[in-house]
Amino acid sequence: MSTACLIIIGNEILSGRTQDKNVAWIAKQLSDTGIHLQEVRIIPDIKRVIIDTVNICRHQFTYIFTTGGIGPTHDDITSDAIAAAFGVPLERNPKAAAILEHHYGKEQLNAARLKMAEIPEGASLIANPVSAAPGFHLGNVYVMAGVPSIMQAMFDNIKHELKGGKKILSRTLSAFVTEGVIAEQLSQIQDQFPDVEIGSYPFVRNLRLGTSLVSRSTNATELDKVYDHIRKMLLTITPEVTDEDLAA
Repeated sequence: MSTACLIIIGNEILSGRTQDKNVAWIAKQLSDTGIHLQEVRIIPDIKRVIIDTVNICRHQFTYIFTTGGIGPTHDDITSDAIAAAFGVPLERNPKAAAILEHHYGKEQLNAARLKMAEIPEGASLIANPVSAAPGFHLGNVYVMAGVPSIMQAMFDNIKHELKGGKKILSRTLSAFVTEGVIAEQLSQIQDQFPDVEIGSYPFVRNLRLGTSLVSRSTNATELDKVYDHIRKMLLTITPEVTDEDLAA
């Protein structure tokens, strides 16, 4: 099983000033590739914290993805921290500098913008077709921008490199029943099908309480069996069962 951890870097996320919009998108992309996103960490723009987090996570997961902190300002320290985590120098990457010069023009390429061409030694660039400044990857760590449109464009350029397993399939059933009513029967279904992950997610719609039951697996046959069992269980309680997520 290929696994992944997403590290979101930025004081603006932790302060609440900026709302992260990358987790759901990356999770969906990885799921489609057969890679299990097992953990998301949100950390501040503190070099020591970035170094320690990356070094812990890169030995625990197949892939590490980071977002944020690779811009031109003083608080963009991710590249420097990644270099330190791998014990390599941060250097002016000629290819990255050429990309920035082509994008901005030689007269507009100031020192702040050239900062975005400082890449850890030995890293490979990740193309950025939106705003030019590249991301990079070193070992199993992929470093991308925090702006969603730029991050998505970067990810699209590295997705083909990632090695996952079978696509993770998902089926959803929802009904206006509360979790306490179905908990025991749902537990029995989960025990019967240990290779299928079953999640229970309560919601409120039109002042009515309900539950969406999401089953996930790479095994389509087992997934269909679980779907049938859950549907039959729900129908014994209420006729209002739908195969869509009412909480969406």
